[in-house]
Amino acid sequence: MALAQATRDQLKTLYNALMDRVLEPGDPVYVAQVNHSGVADAIEEIATEIDWQDGGGVCLFTGQRGTGKSTELKRLKLRLEDLGAVVFYVDLSEFMLLTKEVEISDFLVSVAGAMSEQLQARYGGSPGDNSYWNRLTAFLQTKVEFKELGLKLPGFDIKAALKSDPDFKARVQQAARGHVAQLVKDAHGFLGESVNYVRQKEDDANRKVVLLIDSVERIRGVGSDAMAVYESVRNLFFGHAEHLKVPLLHIVYTIPPYLSVLASGAGTLMGGAVARRLVSTHIFKDRSRDADEDGLEVLRLVIATRYPAWAKLFAPAAIDKLAMSSGGDLREFFRLIRLCLPAVRDDAQLPLTVDAVRPAENAARNEMLPIPADHLTWLKRITLSHDTCLDKDADLPTLAHFLDNRLVLNYRNGSDWYDVHPLLREVVDSHGSTGA
Repeated sequence: MALAQATRDQLKTLYNALMDRVLEPGDPVYVAQVNHSGVADAIEEIATEIDWQDGGGVCLFTGQRGTGKSTELKRLKLRLEDLGAVVFYVDLSEFMLLTKEVEISDFLVSVAGAMSEQLQARYGGSPGDNSYWNRLTAFLQTKVEFKELGLKLPGFDIKAALKSDPDFKARVQQAARGHVAQLVKDAHGFLGESVNYVRQKEDDANRKVVLLIDSVERIRGVGSDAMAVYESVRNLFFGHAEHLKVPLLHIVYTIPPYLSVLASGAGTLMGGAVARRLVSTHIFKDRSRDADEDGLEVLRLVIATRYPAWAKLFAPAAIDKLAMSSGGDLREFFRLIRLCLPAVRDDAQLPLTVDAVRPAENAARNEMLPIPADHLTWLKRITLSHDTCLDKDADLPTLAHFLDNRLVLNYRNGSDWYDVHPLLREVVDSHGSTGA
């Protein structure tokens, strides 16, 4: 029997229902149980901390890709606004090239430029009636080191160049190294003036102003640049931690999950900030590979909220199998389900069984292979200890690779623990065995 048009339409509807997107507050498909419960809620904790802070401060927010950080930041924005703050949300990927090394100069330039555009969008102006980009360009033109960058060329856009031109970004970084203190001071000055500007516009001299900076965790190197990029991010948050705290302004930085392993050190330099973390849904019992029914029920609820008739297309056991294979990572769960759908050619195949979803699992596994032998050795230690097994700081880039690419997932069942991606278990477990 061929695939009926009505069935094809159902598959298409489910496929699109699971499209990766940031959920705005109030979205009917938002499932609160994914990232918070009545006991623990990272967003409520951050909101409370900011509400209690005087004079500005820093909060750190982290989690692996697919845990819903951007969606939760939107919820944080609404919660802080309910508490009376003026809140700006910035996606830093719109202002920075995220695949190259980052330095404090271009990072703060991007943050200040983003704030300037937020003020323009909300109030139609900026402090001193001058955008930060114009202010920065004027400053750079006074310095010999920057005069060859073409800043005076007609139509030159420094924001666009910093975001999309790796050569220009590198030349700016090199030239800026002799003026870091001035650039930091100017960026801090602009951000402080921005707080006063907002308070003036809101006619409230004590109004809290909050800047939520998303996508910092997406800074990651590619190929031969990878290790240098990871090292630059660590240097940004540790070597320049004091420069990331801006007087008067409350800032929430998303940080890469590998930095949260060391975040207590960076947080201390920023005034005691603690990295609050989103983790994968606990579909496994604490430090084990045994299914946790509560976690599986959460993911069933997620899929039912997105597509109530899912059981017509997947057997419950098949959905549970994909949930387990995803490791509780919501984005990976959606992706595995979507991978299954285009292969359906006949109504008789439905609902898909455990055997029918294996090709999708194999495809996802193959994307993570091959893995070097020394990495397999480390991953095997993680499976045995459920810890990161980070022996020395020099190994941080490798751990960053594991977490960024979800070869290792982070869980919290009372306390934090780690395990390799479920689809890699067989490969990792067999490493070092006789005949492997």
